[in-house]
Amino acid sequence: MTRLTLNADLGEGMANDADLMPLLDLANVACGGHAGDDSSMRDTLRLAAKHGVTIGAHPSYPDRDGFGRRSLAMPRSDLQDSLRAQLASLQRIASEQSARIHFVKPHGALYNDMMRDETLLDLVLDVVADCLPDGAVMLLANDRYLRHAERCQQRGLTAIFEVFADRAYTPTGELVDRRQVGAVLSEDEALERVARLLTSGQIEAYNGSLLTMPMHSLCVHGDNPAALSVVQRIRAMLPRG
Repeated sequence: MTRLTLNADLGEGMANDADLMPLLDLANVACGGHAGDDSSMRDTLRLAAKHGVTIGAHPSYPDRDGFGRRSLAMPRSDLQDSLRAQLASLQRIASEQSARIHFVKPHGALYNDMMRDETLLDLVLDVVADCLPDGAVMLLANDRYLRHAERCQQRGLTAIFEVFADRAYTPTGELVDRRQVGAVLSEDEALERVARLLTSGQIEAYNGSLLTMPMHSLCVHGDNPAALSVVQRIRAMLPRG
């Protein structure tokens, strides 16, 4: 297994960004769809630059009221326009600071929906390819990783396959719906997940089956109340490149 980087979602209005940033390799920066504004983006990019953290855009459905965790039925052109606007906002602020956006990781319901719906995935990848040529896209590592990697390659994009320290998995590598009991792991469960992953290169699904997939980056949700403690303990387990 390749060395795992550690990533988290930042700029979402939580109070722990300054504490989390020095522990991360990659920061997924909210850019206005579910959270974030010009001020928060500027602050988050400055933090990332201070600590040498690689920057990624974290766009979502335009759903601030639902924190981007509701699936929205909207015209394709409207979604494309929203994603382009979100990426443009972060790119503009990055340019002000002579910073570079390296990758895109969609947020919440958009991320989950596109991993189930390849038509939606194609839409997102097309937007990323237009806005961030030769960039990268962070995708959920699951049993369809070969098809997803090919879709990225066709557009000149690199796939970063990620796994989640604090979320339960289905036997096919999907995330268990947050509304289900046990979907979000406890701190101890997350640490057990990471220890096993580092030892065996596998993730255990909720039914006990084992998942083996390309895994490049490990995510801890920044809005998890235990996020700082979890990230601190995971950072101590992961080598830094």
